[in-house]
Amino acid sequence: MQVALIRNIFGTIPESVTHELTSHGIVLDSHECMNGDEVAAFACDAEVIWDNAGSHVISAECLHQLPRCRVILRTGSGTDNLPVKEATALGIIVANTPEAIAETVAEHTMALLLAAVRNLVQYDRNVRAGKWRQGASDPATHLCGRTLGFVGFGRIARCVARMLGGFRMTLLAFDPNIDASTMAEHGARKVELDELLSASDFATIHTPLTNSTHHLIGEAQLKRMQPHAVLVNVARGPVVDEAALVRALTNGWIGGAAMDVLEIEPALPNNALFTLPNVVLTPHIASYSDQFADQFWSHSVRTLIEIAHGDMPLWVANPDVTPRQVPNKIDSD
Repeated sequence: MQVALIRNIFGTIPESVTHELTSHGIVLDSHECMNGDEVAAFACDAEVIWDNAGSHVISAECLHQLPRCRVILRTGSGTDNLPVKEATALGIIVANTPEAIAETVAEHTMALLLAAVRNLVQYDRNVRAGKWRQGASDPATHLCGRTLGFVGFGRIARCVARMLGGFRMTLLAFDPNIDASTMAEHGARKVELDELLSASDFATIHTPLTNSTHHLIGEAQLKRMQPHAVLVNVARGPVVDEAALVRALTNGWIGGAAMDVLEIEPALPNNALFTLPNVVLTPHIASYSDQFADQFWSHSVRTLIEIAHGDMPLWVANPDVTPRQVPNKIDSD
């Protein structure tokens, strides 16, 4: 099986990765493609197109120039950078590896949540400025015993639910694609979005970015939240209407926000969120850790071996796809 790695966030490929793939009959070629034309030219004979950088170089147009492509592998979680609809129409499986980042993103979710509800960033700034205990008369929010709502209840949200076990919280979850029994297994009760927002003291966003989730959290949704509520987004920036969020934070519709993602990245220097004291921001690094590279490579290699053995990958972004039949290369010459 021929695999084309068209973007590599790490620059080099570990020898152990090449050795393991070769032992399973997988031929790996790598080239940094900067656009769809380069992808089409480099990967025209590949059965698997692999992107471990989350780039936007695989275009819908170039897919028509990849007659042998059976699978697109996106290392990581989000597939909003890929033409999933076009791939599905062509019978191309779109696979990802959410397990590679699930626990790390869950930990970052917890860090953002605690930083926001305990006012850690503002207290740190005050201490450095010589303002000892200034702001202590406006105490941080208590986490234990409160209600937290998950917008999206995939693998990352479930990890967060497990981590929250010691906080004795009531957990609610909104996800049209997950049944109530699965949520209950992880300690959460399935509700509709409006109920979740109005009942939750804290809400965390874990949904993928699709046409249906773009600006899923807008002005109407933010106004449903409680004045002390904190919104955490570790998914994708455009899931939240950022202009509406600024109004919500400025006008007191909600108490605070903690965001690892923004609508425009890298952040513009005049982003209005920068001026607000009730916001904690990190630069889309929730998945990063000292195990980041090892996790990315190991889960990718496992997925490629599954594909080489004729198995459906464990994680597929378009499960309704009818896989295309690609003739052996020797038959097509």
